[in-house]
Amino acid sequence: MISVQMLSGRTAEQKAALAERLTDVFLETCGNPGQTRDGVWVVLNDVPGEHWAIGGKLDA
Repeated sequence: MISVQMLSGRTAEQKAALAERLTDVFLETCGNPGQTRDGVWVVLNDVPGEHWAIGGKLDA
């Protein structure tokens, strides 16, 4: 499973494209012979800015 934590605000289309690309890269670099795309799980977690600190400051 590939888990991604990211700030909220991406569109469904952006998330779908990211999941596709991550799946492709995983299979190219780490896949086992015969492994299919169905064997790669991608979980995208949206984190609101008020829950995300950068440099000690909330991103809200």
